[in-house]
Amino acid sequence: MSVKPEQRLEAARMEAERARRRLGETMTNVQQRLKPGALADQAWTGVKDKGSELADGAVEAVKARPAATAGAVAALFLFLARRPIVSGATKLWTQVRKNREHNGAAKKPKVASVKE
Repeated sequence: MSVKPEQRLEAARMEAERARRRLGETMTNVQQRLKPGALADQAWTGVKDKGSELADGAVEAVKARPAATAGAVAALFLFLARRPIVSGATKLWTQVRKNREHNGAAKKPKVASVKE
């Protein structure tokens, strides 16, 4: 039972047609994936997933070392608020000096001499 050349040719044509359809489907899928909206959605999903992982890691770190976290937050606050803090301290110091001078506290106290 030998296969006739016409049958082999027809089988090859059918296989070529199936391959063309598969290639067309693949190209359609690739085009859909490469659309700007699809790329943006994929990127946004990746960012959300990574952000969620980072947040979970940060929460775990805070739970593990609350004192260190409080110190770091306090240091950051002091760094960010350094100008208002220095300004307030300078104004306070100036006011204290003015009050002392006004009340006479800045003058040298008189020392009583001891006579023998």
